[in-house]
Amino acid sequence: MHADLDRLLETFDRARAEVGKVIVGQERVVDLSLVAVFTGSHALVEGVPGIAKTLLVRSLAKVLGCDFGRIQFTPDLMPTDITGTNVFNMRDSSFQMARGPVFTTFLLADEINRAPAKTQAALLQAMQERKVTIDRETYPLGDNFTVFATQNPIEYEGTYPLPEAQKDRFMVKISMSYPDRSDELTLAARTLGEAAPERVLASSDVRSVVTPEDLGVLKETLELIHISQDLVSYAVDLVRKTRTQDGFLVGAGPRATQALLLASRAQAALEGRDFMTPDDVKAMAFPVLEHRLILRPEFEIEGATVKEVLAKMMEEVPVPR
Repeated sequence: MHADLDRLLETFDRARAEVGKVIVGQERVVDLSLVAVFTGSHALVEGVPGIAKTLLVRSLAKVLGCDFGRIQFTPDLMPTDITGTNVFNMRDSSFQMARGPVFTTFLLADEINRAPAKTQAALLQAMQERKVTIDRETYPLGDNFTVFATQNPIEYEGTYPLPEAQKDRFMVKISMSYPDRSDELTLAARTLGEAAPERVLASSDVRSVVTPEDLGVLKETLELIHISQDLVSYAVDLVRKTRTQDGFLVGAGPRATQALLLASRAQAALEGRDFMTPDDVKAMAFPVLEHRLILRPEFEIEGATVKEVLAKMMEEVPVPR
């Protein structure tokens, strides 16, 4: 295996281990978060309150040596509260740029669906182009800029559903579920002592495994993962099938095809391989496609879910050998 790939795999293993000092269980969640970061993409994190969504992103930021910023989305939040604005300085009679919280590396958009559409849209340019335009002046963001947006899946009062154009900007949807009994016992025991997650994160026990500069270099290493043309065709066929599947009112677009291939390549690296397999594509199909698909009303009435229809659809697409 290529030496650069060995270094990438070592970085993955070390990052998992360091995050594991803070986050109990949730191994798949950590892996999907690393996929988003190392592919230069963004993630939509869905989970009930108290499931450690914020702690996860803070831990990743520390472990990967990046700055962390947080925005609490509320109905009265304005776009300038995110991007920043020019403020008049009376002392020297000039306008000075006051940067908003978007000028960071890892941005946690907490409960993003609690702000109206115009405020949600303030992130669109930042997510797509890694730039922010303020009063006709464009400012660059870092190459490692990543948005982790959270949603509460059980409380919809006073929320503004994300428009499809915005959901499509998120490479993956990460569903955080309750920990199993053994993990919750471990968490409970830690909380009563010096190993409480917040204390551990604030201590020197959790170390950075990479610098922001090296993170950019490691991202490029993913290009060394071999992808056969048959697997490219398989990913394309999966996405195209969502547009003709009876159960879906709206299928996934070309951006989903790109996301599925990039995510599957990163999944192969997480598994310690320098080549991609159909199992990598299958493993990433749900987190990449689920939030991009809309069920037909008649299927919703019958109690069907996007995951069920998607799983049935995947069985109909020939898998390359």
